[in-house]
Amino acid sequence: MKTDKVHIFDTTLRDGEQVPGCKLDESEKLIIAERLDLLGVDVIEAGFPISSPGDFKAVNEIAKLVKNASVCGLTRAVKKDIEEAAEALKPALRPRIHTGIGTSDSHILHKFKSNRKTIIERAKQAVAYARNFVDDVEFYAEDAGRTDNVFLAQVCEEVIKSGATVLNIPDTTGYCLPEQYGEKIKYLVDNVKNIDKAIISCHCHNDLGLATANSIAGVVNGARQIECTINGIGERAGNTSLEEVVMIMRQHPGLNLDTSIDSKLLYDTSQMVSDKMGMPVQPNKAIVGSNAFAHSSGIHQDGVIKNRETYEIIDPNDVGVNISSIILTARSGRAALAYRAKVIGYELSKVQLDNAYQTFLSHADKKKEIVNEDIHLIMKEVNINPSPVS
Repeated sequence: MKTDKVHIFDTTLRDGEQVPGCKLDESEKLIIAERLDLLGVDVIEAGFPISSPGDFKAVNEIAKLVKNASVCGLTRAVKKDIEEAAEALKPALRPRIHTGIGTSDSHILHKFKSNRKTIIERAKQAVAYARNFVDDVEFYAEDAGRTDNVFLAQVCEEVIKSGATVLNIPDTTGYCLPEQYGEKIKYLVDNVKNIDKAIISCHCHNDLGLATANSIAGVVNGARQIECTINGIGERAGNTSLEEVVMIMRQHPGLNLDTSIDSKLLYDTSQMVSDKMGMPVQPNKAIVGSNAFAHSSGIHQDGVIKNRETYEIIDPNDVGVNISSIILTARSGRAALAYRAKVIGYELSKVQLDNAYQTFLSHADKKKEIVNEDIHLIMKEVNINPSPVS
């Protein structure tokens, strides 16, 4: 069966940078943009050009730098926004303007104090105006997650007529359940008459911890672009994590979906973004966290030492991690102690291992983790010398 490509739209430099304290200077943005291009993302959302002179300049410089990906600038459904984005994107080989407006009743009534008919007209006008500057226009229906599906389909049909090439269906508040979000995408696929003329895009937030699950539900039901960030950084609880959706599709070939991402660069890219933004990656973060391939339970350690696949569904090398980590704690078993001892030069017999293990446990009960220096001390206490080098 044919594998369909899912486009990866990276918004680390726009939505990701909205995290308090994660402001990047221009040089840092250029370094990250260059890495994202190397990583293989299809679209880099470089910023919101009208928001500040600094953002305009950064988008303009990224547009000059990027060689492979499309470079995208965000706007509201406002002519001046669109003009500024078009100007900033002029040097781009593949420019995209990302314009849109809120479509939920909550946004229409409280944010715009408007009505559905007027919102559709504003959406159409924004897309048509953007098409005067670029061939690739993405429309976002903000708060689509809470927008009535029938009205959302009407909006989508009209903006495609006006020239939209991509339809962004954001779960702006992270409210949807995966089943609901998947059904929303399927409804659009089945009910927007001209849907074949545009790509549906998922832009999910993580307020309920469902951004990745919702994005996968979206592509399973017909979306072919996922908007995401490195490490899942973003507004409030964050966005869909790039590394998670990429590896989910790769580890589940039955989905018949894949991306152009070079997964071996994922860990290094994660570390780069964490460093530049001053945003630590939580240790238990899927794919790129420091504990993602670390094992401290004796049962797990024994299994991994015998065969990695007993407890690891991803080969660490596939995401740029050199080796699984066997972390020695009071919960570790003999197999883990023997494994780590061998790594640093001790080939233990069964009797030696039994003797060393009891001393190991007495040390481990007093410390969170036993490191190599501790193992040398333990071996000295039980009179075991390093094995001769052959």
